[in-house]
Amino acid sequence: MRTYPLLLFRQSGPHRPSTRDGFAARCFRFLRDAAASGFLLVFAALLQHSASFAAAGAARVVVIPVNGAIGPATADFIVRGLAHAAQDHAQLAVIQLDTPGGLDTSMRQIIKAILSSPVPVASYIAPGGARAASAGTYIVYASHIAAMAPGTNLGAATPVQLGLGSAAPQQPGTPLSPPASGEKKAGAPSDAASASTALDAQSTEIRKQVHDAAAYIRGLAQLRGRNQDWAERAVREAVSLSAREALDQHVVDLNARDVPDLLRQLDGRTINTATGDQHLSTTGAPIVSLEPDWRSHFLAVITDPNVALILMMIGMYGLFFEFANPGFVLPGVAGAISLLIGLFALQLLPVNFVGLGLIFLGIAFLIAEAFLPTFGTLGFGGIIAFVIGALMLIDTDVPGYGVPIPLIAALTIFSALFIFAVSSVALRARQRPVVTGSEAMLGSIGIVLDEVVVPSSGEFTNEGWARVRGERWRVMSAQPLAAGREVRVTGRRGLLLTVVPLAGNPSQQGEPS
Repeated sequence: MRTYPLLLFRQSGPHRPSTRDGFAARCFRFLRDAAASGFLLVFAALLQHSASFAAAGAARVVVIPVNGAIGPATADFIVRGLAHAAQDHAQLAVIQLDTPGGLDTSMRQIIKAILSSPVPVASYIAPGGARAASAGTYIVYASHIAAMAPGTNLGAATPVQLGLGSAAPQQPGTPLSPPASGEKKAGAPSDAASASTALDAQSTEIRKQVHDAAAYIRGLAQLRGRNQDWAERAVREAVSLSAREALDQHVVDLNARDVPDLLRQLDGRTINTATGDQHLSTTGAPIVSLEPDWRSHFLAVITDPNVALILMMIGMYGLFFEFANPGFVLPGVAGAISLLIGLFALQLLPVNFVGLGLIFLGIAFLIAEAFLPTFGTLGFGGIIAFVIGALMLIDTDVPGYGVPIPLIAALTIFSALFIFAVSSVALRARQRPVVTGSEAMLGSIGIVLDEVVVPSSGEFTNEGWARVRGERWRVMSAQPLAAGREVRVTGRRGLLLTVVPLAGNPSQQGEPS
């Protein structure tokens, strides 16, 4: 006899299933098949959704906007942006450039990240009116794809002069070294002696920088198959090109109105990267624009030379207050944090260490002026050392990385006023009468409590008791003193005071408090 556990009835009659048994079995099979089919449909939908999501993630395009001078914060933002694009398996990273140039160390850090990127990198000078001057030109040449929007320009890649004692910058169009091809320019002196004279007029350091920069950008042009001769002229002669001229001279690969137009023109291209060929399918690809996070903003703030100099001064004065007044804690904590942040920012910048040493020396002289009787000599020397050090601090003329003269003047005036105010307060405090200790008793007025009699022996023979400053003291005098007589303290030996009588009627003078 067959049984169905899920049915709560008993079979009767012969050994054959009833109509009710057949209906229950069919219901059970239907529910089982429906559940299996639903599970398969859900599983297939999940697989399809995962596949489409992965495909969309792989097809995305990452845009990294760069505005302003290229420095440590910009380099960190671009390097992390390229790493983010590689982790997300993006098919293209677009660096949208608008920069007047920047620091050489930051530029080379960005170029290293571009050359080693597994994701194709397109440098796009945009929007209209933007530029990629100096360091931006190197970044464009290093990228897998170079593009410009209408109304933009690039070039002027000559290294800026370093330091205060550098030679004067060359005028645009004046070569800093003889042309590599040996050809003579029309309208220019044709003999080799004039070129040699032009070279001798420049410092060896400047020539080394220009030769190094020219070789660097020429190597990038060879790597990407772009115009090598113009790249070298951009370094040696500081020439520039518009978007149309750059396309005609094969300096850039294409002109595009905006990012969607750029992606439409790049669709179907195959780009060779550090990890092999990458095929682009950019038409309609999702665009993800990265924005600087808190770390980039923090680096951008502290690597401003003005902020770094102010942080360093706050740190020095905070530590000075803590050492001068132990136990305040807050000035020491704030000073230590500010000094460390300022030094961290300075090590990211091209700092002249002689200038940094002069700044520390000037602050030390100003602080010493508050404690030593130098009559302004240390203070004046500290002001001079601080001003010269601040002028020499940043060892570059890159726009946006200089310390302005008004800020130096303001900090100098503030430091001088602050130190001289502290010195005047200390001098006035030194001239005040002593109010505590043994010295405070000298000159105090007291009243004799009982008659001071003359013993038979002793140099100071008259001794007795007097009330001085509200306290009972044993006193001695060179002459007898009557009770109630006012006396002045002239010396102290332990608990014995030496007094002299005051002139006047003691009854007319009140007891001092």
